[in-house]
Amino acid sequence: MVIKVKEVRGRCPVYKPGDRIVVERFYIKCGGSRDVCLHALCAMSTLLSSFMRGYSARSLGIGLRDNVGYLQCPDPGSPYTCGGTVVFELRREPLEVGALTGSQKQNA
Repeated sequence: MVIKVKEVRGRCPVYKPGDRIVVERFYIKCGGSRDVCLHALCAMSTLLSSFMRGYSARSLGIGLRDNVGYLQCPDPGSPYTCGGTVVFELRREPLEVGALTGSQKQNA
């Protein structure tokens, strides 16, 4: 799955539009990903897990299509904080079998 920064409302010290976080199975791929903000990750974790397990974005109430959903971080931004709200697009993409390691292939 790819989590892409769709929009930044205000100022975010971590993300800018277009940044990506790549998630495979139950881990974040550090090589293809941007730094991960713990505030955003905590806010996404419950719905992210269900979405990764195959629940549609529509049934979770986070999107209008099955494989694309939207979540945002909890920072309200100005005038309440010096930060800003980041809107993330979650896009479920098929995992490439060739990219798996030996132990991952056995568990696939």
